[in-house]
Amino acid sequence: MELSSKQRAYLRSLASNLDPLFSIGKNGLTPEVTEAVSEAFANRELIKLNIQKNLAENEDKASLMAMADMLAERTKSTNVCLTGRKLVLYKPFSGEKEKRDDRIILPKK
Repeated sequence: MELSSKQRAYLRSLASNLDPLFSIGKNGLTPEVTEAVSEAFANRELIKLNIQKNLAENEDKASLMAMADMLAERTKSTNVCLTGRKLVLYKPFSGEKEKRDDRIILPKK
């Protein structure tokens, strides 16, 4: 899903109030982390993850971005931003969940 800069800014503002649900540690992107993030998208559209300090220090920005994009691809979500050690992913509800009250309405492109 392609997001406009306005939509990314809106999602970043919503994510600023969220606590990270998961941490990606020294083992990097494990199948367990991918599975947990996929399951979390059943209850929410916006997820914030924390990249632990030791992993962030050992990797450069490009490899962290590649890892973020890989996680987004595996979970069929969109990488909203990677700021420092915080990663924000977005996946809109689909199917019967579209009628939920807590659904995020994105600004027009």
